[in-house]
Amino acid sequence: MTADRFLICGTRAAETEPAWLTAGPLSADFVNGNLRTIRHGGTEVLRAISYIVRDRDWGTYEPVLSDLSIDQGADAFSVSYTATCAGPGGSRLALRATIKGSSDGRLVFDVGALPESDFETNRCGFCILHPIAGLAGSPVTVEHTDGSVVDTKLPDLIDPWQPFKDLRAITHEVRPGVTAQCRMEGDVFEMEDQRNWSDASYKTYVRPLALPWPYVLPAGQTNRQTISLRIASDGTTPAAIEASGAVRVTLGEPGPALPDVGVIIYPSDVETALANLATLSALGPQQLLFHYDPTRGHGLDALHSFARLVDAYPARTTLECVVACSGDLDAELAEVAELVRLAKLRLDAIAVSPSVDRQSTPPGSAWPPCPPLEDVYAAARRAFPDIRLGGGMFSYFTELNRKRVPAGLLDFVTHCTCPIVHAADDLSVMQSLEALPFITRSARAIFGDKPYRIGPSTIAMRQNPYGGATKDNPQGQRIAMANRDPRHNGLFAAAWTIGYAARVAPAGLEMLTLSSFTGPFGVLAASGEPATEGSPRPISRAIKGLCELAGLVHVPAETSDETRIAALAGRSASGETIVWLANLTAEDVAVDASALGQGHLIMAPYAIARIG
Repeated sequence: MTADRFLICGTRAAETEPAWLTAGPLSADFVNGNLRTIRHGGTEVLRAISYIVRDRDWGTYEPVLSDLSIDQGADAFSVSYTATCAGPGGSRLALRATIKGSSDGRLVFDVGALPESDFETNRCGFCILHPIAGLAGSPVTVEHTDGSVVDTKLPDLIDPWQPFKDLRAITHEVRPGVTAQCRMEGDVFEMEDQRNWSDASYKTYVRPLALPWPYVLPAGQTNRQTISLRIASDGTTPAAIEASGAVRVTLGEPGPALPDVGVIIYPSDVETALANLATLSALGPQQLLFHYDPTRGHGLDALHSFARLVDAYPARTTLECVVACSGDLDAELAEVAELVRLAKLRLDAIAVSPSVDRQSTPPGSAWPPCPPLEDVYAAARRAFPDIRLGGGMFSYFTELNRKRVPAGLLDFVTHCTCPIVHAADDLSVMQSLEALPFITRSARAIFGDKPYRIGPSTIAMRQNPYGGATKDNPQGQRIAMANRDPRHNGLFAAAWTIGYAARVAPAGLEMLTLSSFTGPFGVLAASGEPATEGSPRPISRAIKGLCELAGLVHVPAETSDETRIAALAGRSASGETIVWLANLTAEDVAVDASALGQGHLIMAPYAIARIG
């Protein structure tokens, strides 16, 4: 990364540079004690083999490594290190790891974990990530812990639960003539479809979720786990040809209209929005999404503030209304409707969701008490008979996939995504864009052509369905489940936003919300940040571009390497085509835009560009 790191990522903190390990056709990146991007002959075999330790809120420990030794030979490599995790109350977990790879396609990753005292965790052990590009829906052979072997397939549509349990090994075809078997020993493993959370992987992890968590690793008892990867080739298949040169952009046939763009407004955001009406008008969102949560003390004052903003900026409006479901549903929703009337708040739609549905119900867990959604929606319809009614999940697709709402009672369905549920490094966040087409296609398979909204979806996590709270991030680090993320202040967020919109455009969404107006998810910088409060963040240019595209006919814009360049195009009634490009990498990328009448471009790291 040669440009200003703060301008790009909102922080000058650099990520750890990986060490590149090679053994003949086998290669991998070693970073922070784990393996990423494991390739054979240039083809990605596994996205990661990582040893993960999680706390009781599913936060991930960052072990402190010591005694690191890396031996890179001509046809083999080996790595060893020790590490420690410091838990609450002085508890500590010591790790001893070895990694060995050889040119015959064998890779072994072994870890022994020794608790110095009783150590509480939700998960301690290996996670193996299979990539989704080229593998979704493909054949695999699964070996179970009882020795049985089954020929099956990886899920194509996103599986809400675990597609495979009691795993001992899984074998897949890397490319014609090349197979990879991943064997897992030391505990019982199962696989979940991480595309639910917009991760670009299938994750095989240790310890079934049906077992109780958190659990305690007893002091003094070593837990040892080993992952063995064996890649076999018939010798007739050439290595994959890695993409090089300029990324080509081409346009396809026109499709559905591009969606309205919304911004979410919290009650605390209204005064800033009113003080910056010129900026809001220049941004041009078609929709304002008002967050209203009586369980957090929102009431008439919040609705009054929303009404003031609607009077000043007359966009279409939706109330995102959390329903406590603590008593009579008709009385509860009638009270909301009466407060809306008293506030003189003009609404075009209301989306409702029970408060308890903001918390996830993982496999093996008991569903929390909640009235039937049919009853919730019926009460909302009676309270608001003259406006559109939406439902779904105010959390993520995961929860919507697991608790499928009765969409026949709704005018639209909605959900959000967040790319830092499991990992927060730059590569993982950008790779999450790969999962979005699978999410929209799976949602369409469930709900058909029902009007469909996504958002607010932001890099930072606005709520944590998997623990007690989101993670505070006062130092502006790259951490999972954080309620603030430094990259939202940089060019990174602008590129991610264009990439997000490009990936979901074929789904024909009704509305897409990828920011708030101010605060940690906003287009304007918030107080306490290095940027001047109220100044536009780089993401504002991306959101403004999406607002300008709203309602235009979507023209599929394909790139020859979607991991490096994303493209989004819209065509007006007069025939003008506007194309937005985003560099999704930390390197300069050459772009062949001759099909757009622009010749060749060099796009800087995480840059966005408008053509037309």
